[in-house]
Amino acid sequence: MSPGALLWIALGGAAGSVARALGTWAIPAGRLPWATILINIAGSLLIGWLMAKPGVAGNWNSRTYSLAVVGICGGFTTFSSFSWQTFEQMQAGRWLAASANILLSVVLCLFATWAGWRLAR
Repeated sequence: MSPGALLWIALGGAAGSVARALGTWAIPAGRLPWATILINIAGSLLIGWLMAKPGVAGNWNSRTYSLAVVGICGGFTTFSSFSWQTFEQMQAGRWLAASANILLSVVLCLFATWAGWRLAR
């Protein structure tokens, strides 16, 4: 990956992270983490829309792709990447791989969160 692509990813990531922070600030907390849920939904909608636009995946230059998909969507929520990759598996008919991705990502990340919490205590 070129230094230029990394710069575009960093710029997009900064914009996505600021948008996530503003969303978290603007959406009131409740019994469920509504800000996180809505941001994950919005990020998943955005990455799906960006990747479905005619020619995006194949014709965008690496700078635009790095900025929009990897940077902004990735900075806004990595859940959008997880959702897109799972969706790709489903589209390809690889249901076992999609299910494994869901199960491994959710279960192992929850376990890792618990393990990190335990290590810090």
